[in-house]
Amino acid sequence: MSSNTIANGILKAAGVMLGAYLLYKFFEKIQVVIVYIAIAAVISLIGRPIIRFLKNRLKFKNTLAVIFTMVFMIGLLVGLILMFIPLIAEQGHNLSLVDIDALQGNIKNLYIQISEYLATKNIDFERSLEESKIFSSFDYTIIPNFFNSLVSGFGNFSIGLLSVLFISFFLLKDSKLLEDGVMVFVPSNKESRLSKSFEKIKDLLSRYFVGLVFQILILFVIYTIALLIFGIKNAVVIAFLCALLNLIPYIGPLFSGVLMLLLCMTSDLSASFSEVILPNTIGVMIFFVVAQLIDNFLSQPLIFSNSVKSHPLEIFLVIIIWGILFGIIGMVVAVPSYTALKVILKEFLSENKIVKSLTKDI
Repeated sequence: MSSNTIANGILKAAGVMLGAYLLYKFFEKIQVVIVYIAIAAVISLIGRPIIRFLKNRLKFKNTLAVIFTMVFMIGLLVGLILMFIPLIAEQGHNLSLVDIDALQGNIKNLYIQISEYLATKNIDFERSLEESKIFSSFDYTIIPNFFNSLVSGFGNFSIGLLSVLFISFFLLKDSKLLEDGVMVFVPSNKESRLSKSFEKIKDLLSRYFVGLVFQILILFVIYTIALLIFGIKNAVVIAFLCALLNLIPYIGPLFSGVLMLLLCMTSDLSASFSEVILPNTIGVMIFFVVAQLIDNFLSQPLIFSNSVKSHPLEIFLVIIIWGILFGIIGMVVAVPSYTALKVILKEFLSENKIVKSLTKDI
């Protein structure tokens, strides 16, 4: 092997490494745009069955069906935002009229009632708090910093919302737009097979995201009924927040459970802890546990088996692995990304024994 060949090989390898690094930095700089495209792609997958219904059953033209679907989705978004306005207005009104002395008295009264109730169970509440050191490392600047970030991020949110809506419109209007963009980087002899994979992925993920909507709806209904039965204020908003948190697999239900517990216990601080607050909270949490059992043993298995054609245990392992590798975001995108990977593997490695086993139901 001549020195020129070795030098050319080294230069070629260096060029490939430099190109890969520049490509990585490029994607790092435009990661916000990639997130916008990903969100818009999810919206287009959710809206796909609506457009099909409008075009096939009601004979809408493509553009009119897309416009109707976009208006419908924007209406849902506006409705959700309007749902939170009464809660925010009520909290603002309560803060403007709050009696600090009365509030301190109510909190002290709640503390005394909890201590007395736990004392009957031979539990020293005050000592437990001291030993836990729960307040020793609390950062008291976290609340003002949060609100500062909230205000500064509102402008970015507005730009992001408009960008997502704009991209979603064209992805809904031309379902092959994203596919054609990917095909530019694919060799010509692989295009037909990848195109078949895209169609299969879109069908599976459309069913999956629609299934998620029904999953959240079922939890929302159960939570709302429970909160209304026990007279918890702003039941609909609380139920929606707790149901929405279930989009984060496994961790989301824990967050929603803690949130519902806190909101139930603080819904009426002037009431008796042992006679009102505790029984109401226990009743709501029983409904919460029942809802989670329904979700874990009925809703999720049906969604996974009928939409992405995967066994619940398989999905569990994938979510855990994605979570270890990529954190909470990885857990959220685990099922869609794993489904897409399975479809592509089946198309290109259909003879592989492992691939056959994983994709036998697709």
